[in-house]
Amino acid sequence: MRAMAFDLSPEPALIIGPDGALAAANEAAEALFGQGLGLLTRGRFHDAMPVGSSLVNLVDRALREDCAVRERGLDINLFGQPPFEADGAAKPIGDGSVLLTLHVRMGTLADRAGDSAGMRSVVGLGRMLAHEIKNPLAGIRGAAQLLKTGAKAEDAPLAQLIVDETDRVRRLVDRMEAFSDDASPNREVINIHQVLDRVRTLAANGVADGLTLRENYDPSLPPVFGDEDQLIQVFLNIVKNAAEAAHARGDGRGEVTISTGFKHGVRVRSADGQGLRGAPLEVRITDNGPGVPAHLKDHLFEPFVTTKSFGAGLGLALCAKLVAAHGGLIDFESEPGRTSFRILLPIEP
Repeated sequence: MRAMAFDLSPEPALIIGPDGALAAANEAAEALFGQGLGLLTRGRFHDAMPVGSSLVNLVDRALREDCAVRERGLDINLFGQPPFEADGAAKPIGDGSVLLTLHVRMGTLADRAGDSAGMRSVVGLGRMLAHEIKNPLAGIRGAAQLLKTGAKAEDAPLAQLIVDETDRVRRLVDRMEAFSDDASPNREVINIHQVLDRVRTLAANGVADGLTLRENYDPSLPPVFGDEDQLIQVFLNIVKNAAEAAHARGDGRGEVTISTGFKHGVRVRSADGQGLRGAPLEVRITDNGPGVPAHLKDHLFEPFVTTKSFGAGLGLALCAKLVAAHGGLIDFESEPGRTSFRILLPIEP
């Protein structure tokens, strides 16, 4: 049972033997390390890692102190892959062996969403759906409309149901197609507050009706360099989620707050992982709903992960992809009664 838990763990995990060689790696570690696992199996863990590796230091510390140790914000640089941040834990498990577990940080997951296996599968699936499903859907919809015109009064709602469901599937296909790697931002100079005002208006007349909507804007912010349509899509999706969470209180006291600010010195790792770029403009969308369930927090930006009974689980994954394409970062913090999503974006060059 213990071995099965190791193999099936969603967190990358390695067992470093007493001789310093790799003794075992679960599937998540294989996906993270890729071909670099070959280097680990041919020699000592220490020798395969870069000089001064934070992972090596963590394993050595666990052995030296003979107890479980944890460190946050480790800078992981593996075998020429783009570096990233992760939280690490190392624990002696007897005979001089150490169990090393990594937790890739949420912001990093969102930054690297376009590189994940799940995201690649969505890209491929989206393209397939676009080509193989849209044309048949159009035929089904047209046939249902013809049936509706000649149907009896009691049968017309069934024909309309076919039309409505066909439209819903078409929208789902369109959303999945949006994950295509071919679509890059059409950047221009944008006033972020104009974007947010439009999003607020759309929400106030829709999903946020009956809620208290608040703004806390910094009027001195410089322009953003980005794609207006894509940014509207990002913020509208997050505001929609926040409004639905606020409604879930059920007491008529739901609130959603949109705030902006300038964070001096904030830098985000570029999409290729080779450098840092300034992304000091911050947008926060906060609600007073019940919060994100604990078991979903580490996976919220992954495709097909959702808290909604009828949700597709693509909204936040798409947001993460679009924000990363802008050279920005999206993350969140959540507890019962307060969830806040933060989006960091670059300003005009």
